[in-house]
Amino acid sequence: MNVLIFGATGMVGQGVLRECLLAGDVERVTAVGRTPTGIQHAKLRDLRVPDLMDYRSVEADLRGFDACFFCLGVSSAGMDEARYTRLTYDLTLAAAEVLARLNPQMTFVYVSGVGTDSTERGSIMWARVKGRTENALRRLPFKGVYLFRPSVIQPMHGARSKTRVYAVTYMLVGWLLPPLRAMFPRRILTTESVGQAMLAVARRGAAQAVLEPGDIYDAARGA
Repeated sequence: MNVLIFGATGMVGQGVLRECLLAGDVERVTAVGRTPTGIQHAKLRDLRVPDLMDYRSVEADLRGFDACFFCLGVSSAGMDEARYTRLTYDLTLAAAEVLARLNPQMTFVYVSGVGTDSTERGSIMWARVKGRTENALRRLPFKGVYLFRPSVIQPMHGARSKTRVYAVTYMLVGWLLPPLRAMFPRRILTTESVGQAMLAVARRGAAQAVLEPGDIYDAARGA
């Protein structure tokens, strides 16, 4: 497979990138973002895009891919709905619409979140916006669209969150995650298992488009 990763410098993206570089059936990985990953690997290419709303200058570099793992995301803390919509819905669709045109046989995997509101009418702002984003992605002419809704994720193998509040939280209570994961393995995932699950659905698809934490866990075990 040839794979695109958006958000490869974030916590989830770091985990996905690691699993892609380890996978024997992944031949080429292109990490798309404003900043390079800082990783040197024979499979990996950093594609720097200063404006993630505009891909006209790099369209030739976005052709010929089998899967896209879209791990970009921001916290809604302190944002109004208009700004969060721009950084979530608008930013995601700007990339996805181009990729659907260039790679109609692509499998597109989007990292959403548990509690996302598919009706787009609930009282929780971020959940409405995520739901609207998911619904728009499902209407695009990809080979397949899969929506990952993880909850708690334990960072593994040096993966770190770029969101300050999450990074501080992991620093303070991260020691609790391994024993909690042992008790609730289908609820608490790892960056490793999320990456493995993404590769699994890119290879074989999944029974449903929306994957909740337990479904992601199962997909990873079947990888």
